[in-house]
This record gives sequence, C-alpha cells and structure tokens, in this order.
Amino acid sequence: MLVYNSQTHRKQELEPIEPGKIRMYVCGPTVYDQIHIGNGRTFLSFDVIRRYLMFKGYEVTFAQNLTDVDDKIINRANEQGRTAAEVAEEFSSKFIEQMHRFDILDPDIRPRATREIEAMQEMISLLIEQGNAYAVPSGDVYFSVRSDHSYGVLSGRDLDQLRAGERVEVNDEKRDPFDFALWKAAKPGEPSWPSPWGEGRPGWHTECCAMIHRYLGTPIDIHGGGADLIFPHHENETAQAMCAWHAPLANVWMHTGMLQINEEKMSKSLGNFYTLKEVLDRYPANAVRILMLQTHYRAPLDFSFDRLDGAVSSMERLLSCVKNLRWAAHAAPQDGNLTDADRSLGEAVDAAHAEFVASMDDDFNTAGGLAAIFGLVTASNKYLAEAAGSIETAVTLRAADTLVELCGVLGIDLTQESADDDLPAELVDLAAERAGYAGSSAAEAAEALLEARAQARKAKDWGTADAIRDGIATLGLIVEDTAAGARLRRKKD
Repeated sequence: MLVYNSQTHRKQELEPIEPGKIRMYVCGPTVYDQIHIGNGRTFLSFDVIRRYLMFKGYEVTFAQNLTDVDDKIINRANEQGRTAAEVAEEFSSKFIEQMHRFDILDPDIRPRATREIEAMQEMISLLIEQGNAYAVPSGDVYFSVRSDHSYGVLSGRDLDQLRAGERVEVNDEKRDPFDFALWKAAKPGEPSWPSPWGEGRPGWHTECCAMIHRYLGTPIDIHGGGADLIFPHHENETAQAMCAWHAPLANVWMHTGMLQINEEKMSKSLGNFYTLKEVLDRYPANAVRILMLQTHYRAPLDFSFDRLDGAVSSMERLLSCVKNLRWAAHAAPQDGNLTDADRSLGEAVDAAHAEFVASMDDDFNTAGGLAAIFGLVTASNKYLAEAAGSIETAVTLRAADTLVELCGVLGIDLTQESADDDLPAELVDLAAERAGYAGSSAAEAAEALLEARAQARKAKDWGTADAIRDGIATLGLIVEDTAAGARLRRKKD
C-alpha cells in the first residue's frame, strides 16, 4: 500500500511500526463555532483512510483531540458574555453531533486540551531542562526554535529566509522572533491553571504533541490534518517531539487539500461560506460524501451545489441498483447453469473489487474507488435489463453485496432503506378492497395487489388494473415495472 508522505514529498510503502497495527492521530477542531465544509472534508478524508486500513485488516487506534481552550474561544465567550468553558462545551457537543450526521466514526481516543494540562506541563518542563525552552519574566514559556537543528524538516522552511512576524508572533521577550509559546501567562478573566511558571494556559502547538505522546506514544504511524496546518502548527509539533523525546512525532504525515467554492476561496466576505451543518440540513450525508470523495484527498476540492445535486443523482443510482438487484434475485430466481450474462456479471464483480482495492492502495484514491463502484453499477443494470426473467440468484446477490461492501468502506451506507421506502399500513385495507385479501403486513398486501394487477393485465381487464394502480397512487406510491416484475415505491417530490 502506497501512502504519500508530506515530509518526504513522495509516495512510500506503508510500513507499520508494529506489524498489523496503525496508530493514527488527526488534529481536531477548535470548538468556538460550527465547523465549515472545508473542515468536514478533512475529517471525512481521514475517516475513509481509517476505514480502508481497517478493511485491509489493520488494527487501527485512532485519536483526535478537541482544542477547548484558545484565543478564539475566549474571544467568542467575551462577545457573548459567557465563560470560555460554556462556549467550548456547546460547540464540542455540536461538533460531535455533526460528525455523527456525516457518518464519521468516533475516535477511539478523544482527549480535550483542558483535561491534559498535567501532560503538557511535564513536556514543557522537560524541554526547559534540556535547554530547548525558556521562561520569561511575564510568565510565558517559549520554545527555542533554533535549538532544534532539524527545524523545517516537515515544511521545508528555512528560518533565515523567513521574515520576522510572518505567521509568527513578534514579542520583545523572545530570544528569537520565531520562538513560539508553549505556555501563556494568564490575563484577567481568562481560564488558567497553576504551573511552575505561574498561572496560565497552554499554547496551541503544545497540546497535540503532549497528548499524542501520552495516549499513543511516539513516534506514531500517521499524523494528519489540513494542508494549512503544515506550517507552523505541525512543524512546531514535530520540533517539540524531536527535542523532548529524541524521536520523530510521526513516521508519515498526511495532509488534505483545500476546499474552494465555485473555484473561489471560501470566505465570509465573499458570501460563499458554508458550515457542514448548513449543507447536511439540505442534503443527505451520502451525497455530500460522494461529492467530496470524487476528488483525491490531497487535491483542491471545488465545491458547488450543482455538483452536489449531481452527487444526489449518483447516490440514488447506487441505491436503486442495489434494490433492483435484490428485488430481481428474490422476484425471479433461477439457479442452475450459468448463462453468458451471469458469467459476465460475475466477472464484473471481481473486476470492480480488484479495481477498487488497487485504487485505494495507491494513496487512498477514492476517485478511482468510486469509478470502480459505478462501473459495477453499469454492468449490473445492463445485466438486469438483458437477463429479464432468467435472473441467477447467487451472482445477482453477490453484485448487490459487493456494492454495499465497497460503498461501506467509503462510509456510504446502502444497508438502511430510507423511511420513504416504507410501505403504508393502508395497503392492507386497499388489498382487502381490491384483491380480496387482508394480510398481516403491508408487504404481504403489496404483493397481493401487484399479483391482482398482473392477473387483470393478463386478462386484459384494464379497468381493474387501472383501479388498483389508482388506489395505490392515492397512498403516495407508484407501481414500478422492472425486468424482474412490478414493485411499489414512494413517489418522488
């Protein structure tokens, strides 16, 4: 399996530190507001990477933090006349809620910065003892960037070529403009904790490094996040690890590309800023996942609602294909000698599975994986149209099961039928009226109605057939005639 390492700028074979196991960490959100769809794209990408590693048989331990103390949280709390803890708790819960709506798997470990202060202070103390950090009279503690001779190894930045103040905070107490805060002295009204250097709170770059070391050990197999985190955040993280524990923080660094809206940068000032909640309120999670996975995780993603509408159609095509395969297998089964059409579908199933794995093994190429899935959809639909009444049960169900399995690896759930597909209980009364049948379930009543309609059509009793169809329509259903026979489904709005 090849994985692109942001540090080496090349694909390399994934070689777990411990055979069969992967320790993986992805930077979580700063919880001061709803996350935007760019954040959602990053978390989705690593969810799929995690799912695929599990599919390949790895035992994955996945950790993701919540930054619940930060300048942005404090500023939002001051704006609203609330405590920072109240803001952080509200948006921590809302973040987790949106992750569940987006079908993102919960992490195995979800540390919160405010509960890991002791681990951070231990790391800071170690860095001070070793000469890699220093405290200043104000109570701040800074990491001495030039004490790490490998600084820049991740981002490729040369400190001597960077201007002081470029993405770093200039402060007269610093020994070097590029030194960054490990501990920030408390200001009036801010949350703080006691420390050897006085009341204060951790710096942002300190949090993940200390939590990774505590819960996963260092180095870990994979550290991930958005491309905007490479410098300075991830560069500063790995510098702390190298100095504190004399080992890299991670063997492989992975980063997702940025998200654009209609080929423009997403920005509130441009009026094209969307939260994940806003999008999921309008579109099903499966469709949003399909749209985002059509682009490789490292490439820029162009998001538009036109493309999202297209993803809805793709999702419906997937759902319809699986339902048609299962319906055909049960409605018109024929086991025995395989026909050329049966063998062709079986070969298409094998080819799709192999193509999916080959694509995903090549740095988690979800676009190629989706192409393999929809190739099988095309082959399946062709089979259903041509095989008609001679459906071979085993190969048809295997095609359906393969589509469900491969989509499941991408977090696209085809196993749960929509509530819109539920048949109304009123079908029982209609069946009793039109077909002389009062079944114990709506499904049995539906079968009786369809059989009665088929018999009427066979006898050319069009009035009865139309009356059954019209009665079904009053319940918000339509009769769908397929190659394998008729069935009922909800009308589309």
